[in-house]
Amino acid sequence: MATIKDVAALAGISYTTVSHVLNNSRPVSEAVRLKVEAAIVQLDYVPSAVARSLKAQATATIGLLVPNGMNPYFAELARGIEDHCERNGFCVILCNSDDDPQKQRNYLRVLQEKRVDGLIVSSVDGDAGIAGGLAAVRTPTVIVDRELAGVDADLVRIDHEQGAWLATRHLLALGHRQIACIAGPQHAAVTAMRLAGYRRALQQAGVSARQEWALYSDFTSPAGHQAAAALLAGERPTAIFAGNDMIGIGVLRAAAERGISVPQALSVIGFDDVQLSRFVYPALTTVGQSIMQLGEAAAQRLLRRIANPGEPVEKLLIRPDVVVRESTAPVAAL
Repeated sequence: MATIKDVAALAGISYTTVSHVLNNSRPVSEAVRLKVEAAIVQLDYVPSAVARSLKAQATATIGLLVPNGMNPYFAELARGIEDHCERNGFCVILCNSDDDPQKQRNYLRVLQEKRVDGLIVSSVDGDAGIAGGLAAVRTPTVIVDRELAGVDADLVRIDHEQGAWLATRHLLALGHRQIACIAGPQHAAVTAMRLAGYRRALQQAGVSARQEWALYSDFTSPAGHQAAAALLAGERPTAIFAGNDMIGIGVLRAAAERGISVPQALSVIGFDDVQLSRFVYPALTTVGQSIMQLGEAAAQRLLRRIANPGEPVEKLLIRPDVVVRESTAPVAAL
């Protein structure tokens, strides 16, 4: 690989002069500039980003930590972050921790070693170690989706409890009173908030929450399918609130395998509004907000934090809305 010294030798000028041309740090004659540009083309020389970042004390690079890159939610979130960063001259390094706390902490260390200008973190649930690691770094940081106790950083997330309340209220408004919930992992803070919203809506409507109709599950379609199979094998509810859209898609599959028509015999509502939820059959009613816009809001906040590190910490709580599609219907249709 060609170096700046090779460019200088081919152009017949000093290393320092080539540096001035590359960095536009001092005026040079047009003839000298043309010599340098010709040598760069001939040698296919690529300037060192590392050297530039050491000099400028900035890398124009953002680190993004997500817990599960296979989940469409995080794929769409990453796209929103990447789009905003690219428009503003920043690159994004995406690190997928596979819901592994140790892998997440390793990635955090690697991103610090690479001297990224900022971090956007959606943490693995239950990883107390990442909070300590983030609290110790001086890198500008935005937490997205999953709040971290003990970390004094900007936060951008959906109002999980309010969204679950809206989802359950939607089912109640359709006349359903036998409403089950297949939530996320039992240890996850997001799960607790969504379950709280579900239970609050039932309580306000004077409907008793049946313990056996509140199941825990991973935020995946196979886990949702397995939980729904167990739920539908017993006394059947008329509606299911799924803790996210991937669980909801698993519920649709389990219902179809048992000849249970959705929404005629069972209403299903999800959470997140991933793009895939529009294209399953029946199209999934869900609760959410544009995930890409959520990612853009997180990226926008981080770039503002990088530019103005002394600004007060900001917590942006985004209110979700019900997106009515084909998987919910009035209980009277049963």
